[in-house]
Amino acid sequence: MRLDITLISLSTLLLLPASAVTVQKPGLVLPDSAAANKDAVKSIFLDSYEAYKTYAWGHDDLTPESKSFFDGRNGWGASIVDAMSTMYAMGLDDLLDEAVDFASKIDFSSSKTEDSVSVFETTIRYLGGLLSVYELRGEKDAALLERAQDVADKLAFAWVEDHDIPYGFLDFSTNTPTVDTSNIAEAGSLILEWATLSKHTGNDTYRELAEKSFRHIAELPSPLPGLAAQGIDPTTGEFVGGYVSWGGGADSYFEYLLKYARLAELEDSFYIDTWTTAVDSSIKNLLRTSTVGDHVYTCTYNGTAEDPAKRFRHLSSHLACFHGGNWLFGGTLLGNDTIVNHALDLIDGCWNTYASTATGIGPESFAYSSTEGNFTGLDAPSADQLAFFEEHGFYITTEYYILRPEVLESNFYAWRITGDTKYLDRAASAVESFQKYLPANAGYDGIWDVSDENADRIDDMESFWFAEVLKYLYLTFDDPANMSLDDFVFNTEAHPFKAPPASDFYGSGTLVDNGEFKATATAKVPVVSAIAKLNLGSDTGVA
Repeated sequence: MRLDITLISLSTLLLLPASAVTVQKPGLVLPDSAAANKDAVKSIFLDSYEAYKTYAWGHDDLTPESKSFFDGRNGWGASIVDAMSTMYAMGLDDLLDEAVDFASKIDFSSSKTEDSVSVFETTIRYLGGLLSVYELRGEKDAALLERAQDVADKLAFAWVEDHDIPYGFLDFSTNTPTVDTSNIAEAGSLILEWATLSKHTGNDTYRELAEKSFRHIAELPSPLPGLAAQGIDPTTGEFVGGYVSWGGGADSYFEYLLKYARLAELEDSFYIDTWTTAVDSSIKNLLRTSTVGDHVYTCTYNGTAEDPAKRFRHLSSHLACFHGGNWLFGGTLLGNDTIVNHALDLIDGCWNTYASTATGIGPESFAYSSTEGNFTGLDAPSADQLAFFEEHGFYITTEYYILRPEVLESNFYAWRITGDTKYLDRAASAVESFQKYLPANAGYDGIWDVSDENADRIDDMESFWFAEVLKYLYLTFDDPANMSLDDFVFNTEAHPFKAPPASDFYGSGTLVDNGEFKATATAKVPVVSAIAKLNLGSDTGVA
């Protein structure tokens, strides 16, 4: 009898129409306290932007302590373009009109500074910001699309001859690239923006350029299954070394494997299968639990280390902490509870780096010990670092906070997907810490040491403060219908692109085998995720 009932149930299910996958938890209800926190975030944004307008209008960053400006993104007004989609989310229509007017007149024909132009940074900030607001405002601002096409046409010179991989930097005055090695974040995090540009212009060349780089990276034999090496040489198309990380220099490549599959609704499951393989491989190889507090972190892997005991490094970073939200989004999309549960563990682990400091703000990078060891490749921890570890389950290796978003980004995904109000409490704690420790002579500023309540200020208000940190915080406390995870896909600078209706399933259910890894290049891996004002580079230090 039981067998008959099962068969009837299955046959009935086969007659039902397939339903689209939903990621965001239906029926989310915000507590009354959310309104005050939302207003506080908007106030921080307005104070920050007013200071920018007063002392740095038209330039890239405000320098809050010196009440001046810094042009680290070629002087095209990065803070204005990065702030636009957040203005839209907050309903700041007058500011947005002013910003759109400015952005519509940017001259991308040459850099306003003597610096070369980063293909990656220009794509995620300028191209992403322009296209996002073009969509959000109903495609009425034709000049935004024109400026997006202007800058992409210049960036296209990064692809040389028949090379699949673009060089990372260009001289806009001569349209010549800097011939150097690159990394997979820079070369493999262009597809959302360039494919969106193709959609709106009807010129598929933009997508083709970005996708040939994206797919080339994904098809190369990798040090661990699905986990591409961080460094890559555009000249040869081969990986440089065999370093694997979810942090700087690799992060957004893995992020876009998932997000491109959702944004483009591809029939080809290759990208999402590659993402699933990367996560499966990370669960098997890179997850570690600290011996104090049982906090879950990812480690990094050096596939070319001669000593097997020194291949895994007990290191993580603020940049890497996007992974919890990314895994949660993807695990929910796939209906994979194993990925979801590990994602929630990672989100908790990264929040621990905030909850454990004197300021309630997390550091740039950190290390830990697990039952698998404590090797980091760095100097041995000091007595103070060891004491900190014994209390908190990690120790700080780089103390500063430069207004990064990743921990709060993952926290936003966790609230929208699970509905657990502890994530609202965490966001509220971050707002309180920001209000207490980050106000500067003008606007808000990073601090040199998150463990020091009287830390010196960095004197740089990066444009991603507007684009990412304040957007993710605001949306955490706002009506969940505002930029729903089922309606938008955020680029790695938190610029939302409108997503088509979701499919009823994702992925083939098969992991990708991209062959045996062989290190064929030994050139030095370039500095990654550099902060122009500070001249700060990699969170790994690996060559």
